[in-house]
Amino acid sequence: QVQLVESGGGLVQAGESLTLSCAASGRTFSGYAMGWFRQAPGKEREFVASITWSGMSHYANSVKGRFTISRDNAKNTVYLRLNSLKPEDTAVYYCAASRYSDYLSSSDYWGQGTQVTVSS
Repeated sequence: QVQLVESGGGLVQAGESLTLSCAASGRTFSGYAMGWFRQAPGKEREFVASITWSGMSHYANSVKGRFTISRDNAKNTVYLRLNSLKPEDTAVYYCAASRYSDYLSSSDYWGQGTQVTVSS
């Protein structure tokens, strides 16, 4: 059974940092792009960042320069470092994996999400 399990969310103040982790299991993710979406209350889910198997990364403009995505292929784990957090970053963050889309537009697998709340 394929699983993506997120961790690392929490409540922080504006300007602080968090690191999210997504551990994948149940199959090899060789060749898969992995990354993150987020969904704030009352808003649609939006792309945050992704990273290919070879390490090429992509970011939404809203997080570029503040968030950093990385992955450890040996551990089937992808990370998202969130720096300089803003209240508008408050959302449920979802991990995703896609075999054919570097931007995860057609993701094959999804995690259950982890809540990030940023207070002002």
